[in-house]
Amino acid sequence: MRSLIDDLLTLGRTGDSVSELEPVDLANLTANCWKNVDTAGASLTTEIDRQVLADQNLLQQLFENLIRNAIDHGSPDVTVEIGELDGGFYIEDDGPGIADKEQDAIFELGYSTAENGIGLGLSIVKQVTHAHGWDIHVTDSSLGGARFEITGAEFAHK
Repeated sequence: MRSLIDDLLTLGRTGDSVSELEPVDLANLTANCWKNVDTAGASLTTEIDRQVLADQNLLQQLFENLIRNAIDHGSPDVTVEIGELDGGFYIEDDGPGIADKEQDAIFELGYSTAENGIGLGLSIVKQVTHAHGWDIHVTDSSLGGARFEITGAEFAHK
């Protein structure tokens, strides 16, 4: 229920663009998001040590939704990896992946393959990325599951 309320609040807050950007440490954010999601026997690998200019609350919701999605659609011992891309970052897992024919549909409001899913999580992920002026693309991961690539992000200088 808490996740549903958080998703609905994020959906209501996410406008066409984000105006307040701050440096957000992706390693710290990832660790905090991991604590906020029921990760059961899942494992996390963080391969990025950068700060991205973002709205921290919205970015947290994005990460939590993608982590939750990996766990809900993978096995209880799924591995999630967060890493750096040229101009962005990725979140991938070693779960079952997403069929090519579904890769566009997964971001539609109300789309879900889960028995008790309501289809808000990935729609919010897409809205958050677009509100930041970023792009999101889903593909197969190097781990064999799904990989969400977020590009167009601006990293803060260290």
